[in-house]
Amino acid sequence: MKFQKMHGLGNDFILTDEIVPEIYDLGALAIKLCDRHLGVGADGIILILPSDIADVKMRIINSDGSEADMCGNGIRCFAKYVFDNEIITAKSFTIETRAGIMVPELIVENGKVLFVRVNMGAPQLERSAIPMIGAVGSVVNEQLFCGSNAFKITSLLMGVPHTMIFVDNLDETDIVSLGMQIEKHEVFPKGTNVNFVEVVNKCEIRVKTWERGAGSTLACGTGSCASVVASFLNGNTGTEVTVHLTLGDMLIELVDEIVYMTGIANHVFSGEIEI
Repeated sequence: MKFQKMHGLGNDFILTDEIVPEIYDLGALAIKLCDRHLGVGADGIILILPSDIADVKMRIINSDGSEADMCGNGIRCFAKYVFDNEIITAKSFTIETRAGIMVPELIVENGKVLFVRVNMGAPQLERSAIPMIGAVGSVVNEQLFCGSNAFKITSLLMGVPHTMIFVDNLDETDIVSLGMQIEKHEVFPKGTNVNFVEVVNKCEIRVKTWERGAGSTLACGTGSCASVVASFLNGNTGTEVTVHLTLGDMLIELVDEIVYMTGIANHVFSGEIEI
């Protein structure tokens, strides 16, 4: 199988257009390829496939073998791959995902993709959509008990479920321990991604994410989008926010209840592996 290794601000993926999904156990394949000692190493694999309802189709399998409905950093890498490999030559096109149709816009200079801006759609705030057990309504600054700890959380669906916790100092927060506990809390029947958010000012936040199915990652695109929505809902920021991640920044905009994400996507190397 020929593949390309790519990353969006350190959230890394193995992309290929050579897999016929019906032939393989995709979960087992992802676990094998994503192993950082015995495989290529990545947070997930991304398949480029034909679509009956959009220009192209994306499937993403996490490093633990579970399938994700959407991935913000992954879709930017996907869009760059499709353009660079001339699968689609337009600078804007439609992508079928399990979370719906996504529309990226490529910012290209001298034939090189500099940034990818993606219409991520509208966040779903209703508790049942996340899904999360509890009374009807949105989940904004709500108390969640986890063992002996209590957290104020804001949860929503941004293609995939996300839960935000605002902290005073991100560097002193135990992302792994808390993330593991909250990801599989009983109130989230399908689990949740967990984002720890430090508000810098009305236009900037810092975010670290514990991703459902992948663990602690260097960046999360849907998590950055969800964190800005949560920051706005809690009155911490405006509607145009720079999100500072471990390896760089992402711009998130809320326009008429639609979320737009702009960030980079980087090609690391191309390779071939026996599967």
